[in-house]
Amino acid sequence: MSPAPLDRRGLLKALAATAAVLAAGPPGTAPAARAADLGSWTVRSLEAFADTLIPGQRRRPGDLAIAGAVTGPGAVQAGAVQVLASPDLPLGPWLPEIAGLLDARALARAATHLVWLPPGWPPFAGLPFDHRTALVTGLFDPGEPDRPVWQVLALLVGLAFDTAAQEHTAAAVAGGHPGLAWIGFPPPDADGLWRFPEHSYGRPLADLHPRTTPSGSPA
Repeated sequence: MSPAPLDRRGLLKALAATAAVLAAGPPGTAPAARAADLGSWTVRSLEAFADTLIPGQRRRPGDLAIAGAVTGPGAVQAGAVQVLASPDLPLGPWLPEIAGLLDARALARAATHLVWLPPGWPPFAGLPFDHRTALVTGLFDPGEPDRPVWQVLALLVGLAFDTAAQEHTAAAVAGGHPGLAWIGFPPPDADGLWRFPEHSYGRPLADLHPRTTPSGSPA
């Protein structure tokens, strides 16, 4: 089965706008309402994509969106879908189409590799983890026409886990955000600000050049 057609011109505009937002800093408002507007089918497909990039443990028995490939939190627990659906970004209207494209690829892979897909689940969520991984790896091939789509989605998934992009960092740390806790992100000072008095390796990395000025600049 071939992937569902997308209005690539409109999608590329949305991706360009997303890139502009990300260049100014990750999204910072609570996007719960926008994420709630997505259908469960779309959410499960996007969760499975995020879990393939940064796996986590299942939330409950029978949770196929998370493959359970590892223990500990993954991108889904860290709020990846909330970041993808953030009202600060223009991707929201495109997410059902993007999920549909992902599911079409999954159907094609299941057909060519004789993989049984469980009923009642999006095709991509129903793929075994090794097949998900192989499929997603191919999405980033240089000749892949929709490669920019997957690159932006992967960046946002990483932001959800590594930076808690869907909420203020101090609030995320205080609330035990699973991604920040997993990477050991430090808490702020008492006033909510981060300061780094230990800002070097604590030893010279090279001999000081004899012509270095007192300010540390090269002569």
